[in-house]
Amino acid sequence: MTTPAPPVTPLPCARATRDVGREDVRRSDEHLEHLLEQLYRSSVPATRAALLADVVTATLPLADSLAARYAGRGIEADDLVQVARTALVAAVHRYRPGAGRGFVAYAVPSVRGELKRHFRDAGWAVRPPRAVQELRAEVVAAEEELRHRTGHEATGAELAAALGRTVEEVRGARATASAFTPDSLDALLPGGSAVGDHLASTRDEAGEIVLRAALHAEMGRLSPRERVILRLRFVEERTQSEIGEVIGVSQMQVSRLLGQLLTRLRERLEPGAAA
Repeated sequence: MTTPAPPVTPLPCARATRDVGREDVRRSDEHLEHLLEQLYRSSVPATRAALLADVVTATLPLADSLAARYAGRGIEADDLVQVARTALVAAVHRYRPGAGRGFVAYAVPSVRGELKRHFRDAGWAVRPPRAVQELRAEVVAAEEELRHRTGHEATGAELAAALGRTVEEVRGARATASAFTPDSLDALLPGGSAVGDHLASTRDEAGEIVLRAALHAEMGRLSPRERVILRLRFVEERTQSEIGEVIGVSQMQVSRLLGQLLTRLRERLEPGAAA
């Protein structure tokens, strides 16, 4: 005789799962609004401090999630979280229960605004003109909107049409992304060299060659003791007392000899000095 299979417990349908999630969110929002109303009406400092702590603890994940959306754009994640949390606490203090569509709807634009202002003020390694900064913010928002609507990355022509700008303006605004996180001079190129290896040097190499030749000539004019003093001081890095012990004079005498010697060399090596 065949044993009947045990009954199968049906899995909850997707709609039921969504309904449960919405109900959790609704209850959470109602609890938050209740705390905010108590905070707004309370005049007892200890009670207000406790309620404020509860409200901030409940809403910190909101601030952190908003900060995370701006990560990877040239500002440290910890700094973004700090800005978002500070803006959230300020929004809690400004909020008036019953005056709008709820705290979340009020706080999100406030936190986003502070994050954008922080990027505007502190996020540029190289600061472009204000008009270009503002256009870049418009381009970033339009890119996100077009990405969701079309399912692909927006082209320059699509962005220009959406914003009423020229393709050249959009291209320039997009190019400012490197002003947030400039390329490293240590980045390797295909040939194996680094980016910094191809930058023009600010050193006056020709002048250095002339100076070294002049110094070599002047060193040849020094007495043997003077050359010993320079070698002990600038090659072996001996102290004046140690040099005095080697050449048989006091530390004060070494100091005077060094001063006279360096003054003479400096005068001889200055541009325009007589050969």
